[in-house]
Amino acid sequence: MKTARSILILASLVSTAGAFAPVRPVRSSPPHQLQAAEFADSISGAWTAYNEALDASPLLVKSLTAGVILGAADFSGQKFEAAQKPDEEAKDIDIGRVARFAFFGLVLQAPWNHFYYQLLDGALPPTADPFTATTGIKVFIDQFVQAPIFTALIFFFLGTLEGKSPEEVKKQLDSDYKDTMLANWKLWVPATMVNLGFCPPALRVLFLNCVFYFWSIFLSLKLNSSDDEIES
Repeated sequence: MKTARSILILASLVSTAGAFAPVRPVRSSPPHQLQAAEFADSISGAWTAYNEALDASPLLVKSLTAGVILGAADFSGQKFEAAQKPDEEAKDIDIGRVARFAFFGLVLQAPWNHFYYQLLDGALPPTADPFTATTGIKVFIDQFVQAPIFTALIFFFLGTLEGKSPEEVKKQLDSDYKDTMLANWKLWVPATMVNLGFCPPALRVLFLNCVFYFWSIFLSLKLNSSDDEIES
């Protein structure tokens, strides 16, 4: 009986002591860590949604993406161009020029490369190892067969949208085509090796669009500097 009573008293003391034991605060993540996690979740969700849309409508998604990226590229090119000039010579953003580059990405650049890569991969299927003769041959075809043709098309397409005559476009080709192709190979030979060797086929046009952002800035400055020289 005494033993049972002692056990009850001891249990009561333990429970009472537990009631007064210090409570450890629950640690919460710092605000910047929470914001970083939310941002990462947003990016992950957007990437997942993009890939789902790409699977459902590949040509449409590639075209819309190219339109946005190339329009942004020309906008950036104009801002860069304005920053190089004195304030009194700086011009307002030419929205028509931005729209022309966006339209070029929407109806020519993305569709052209969508079907071109399908034909190229159909003729020379991708290999698991990126460093193969197949990849080398595809890079050669891309840069020394496809690129010269597509670059000439860019001149004619954008020139036509600007209202230039075929003779004026030909004059610009005679003036700028060689320098443009030399610059093209400096950027696009290594970029194409990465694209064809490492990117999944479904994401190749997206990779190309990202590199094309910088290339479009160059094209925008190059083509419009030629126009300024002709006008002067």
